[in-house]
Parts: sequence; C-alpha cells; structure tokens
Amino acid sequence: MSSPFGPSWPDRELSAAAATVCGMSARVPLTGGEKESLRASLDRHRDVVLWKLAGLDEERARRPMTPTGTSLLGLVKHLAAVEYGWFCTTFGVEAEPLWFAPEDDMRAGPDESTADIVAFYGRARAAADRVIDRLDLDTLGSSWSGERVSLRWVLIHMIEDTVRHAGHMDIVRELIDGSTGDHPRAADPASQG
Repeated sequence: MSSPFGPSWPDRELSAAAATVCGMSARVPLTGGEKESLRASLDRHRDVVLWKLAGLDEERARRPMTPTGTSLLGLVKHLAAVEYGWFCTTFGVEAEPLWFAPEDDMRAGPDESTADIVAFYGRARAAADRVIDRLDLDTLGSSWSGERVSLRWVLIHMIEDTVRHAGHMDIVRELIDGSTGDHPRAADPASQG
C-alpha cells in the first residue's frame, strides 16, 4: 500500500494516527471531555510533526537549517525523548533506554535514519498513550526536577512543547522546499505523492 506521505516516506513506521493526518482527522472534539480533548490536541500536533517529514529524502530531513544546527529529524528525535521522559519516567513506567546522551537529543546521528527516528517517535507515542489511557488526569508523578506534577499538567506541557517544535519544523521545512502549514494543501510539494 502506498503512503499518503509520498513514495519516499517509510510506510512501515506510520502509526494509524499519522496515516490519517492528510485528512486531519485528529480534530479536538467541540464538546469532548477534558482528557479526550487534551489527547486529541496532542495527537493532532504529533501528526503535524510527522507530516513535516513527508516527501523528504534523508539528506533534507537531517539538513541543519539554523546556526545552532536545528533539523527536522533532530526535532522529531527530541520530541520522542521528551514523550518518554514526561509520560513514562514521570509516572514510574519503564521507558525504552536511550542510545544517546540527553544533550544529543536534538541531533540526528549519521547512523540514525529517518525510518529509525520515526519508529522511535512511534514507540514513544505508543508508550505515552498507554500511560495516558491508564491514569487519571489528577494522578501525580515526579518530574525530572523532583517536582510533583499531574498527568493533566504533563499533557498540557507536552501539547505546548509539541506545538512549539511543530512551529520550528514549519519554518525549517519552508526553508528546505517552501512547504508551509499544519496540514497538506494541494499547492504544497509535501502533499504531492
């Protein structure tokens, strides 16, 4: 089956949510409950993060586009690491061991492919989703700084962080090939498969 993200996209790594992003089905319910709405908002922006890689080859996905070295692939790697940290580690749930130092989470190494990092993000999302499904919004955990935080706070924080980095990705993608926006449009090169 062909990917809605184009022929160069690693089909085997797409989650069901990511595969529907072209239709933007992850809409925040207009009258949904709090947890359902927070989760839908997070999923919508997670999908945008993946869409920003759509149609790019390895070189363009990892190309540093700022003086500090920001790349699309580095941002996805960072978001995967923080999903594990905030959702799993905070609430005492085992997370995948990271193969890189924390200060290297914004850089895609030469031995890390787009497919590898997209798969890492998919596993982090799945682990985070299991925590979200299992816990109540008022459940408390311990953050990396030792502060007590609720699942509600973590969801809000991760929405903020994901949106912030999706905005960075929008700028980086525009610098690469002119594509902009939060979902595919007919005129965007990334929406052409």
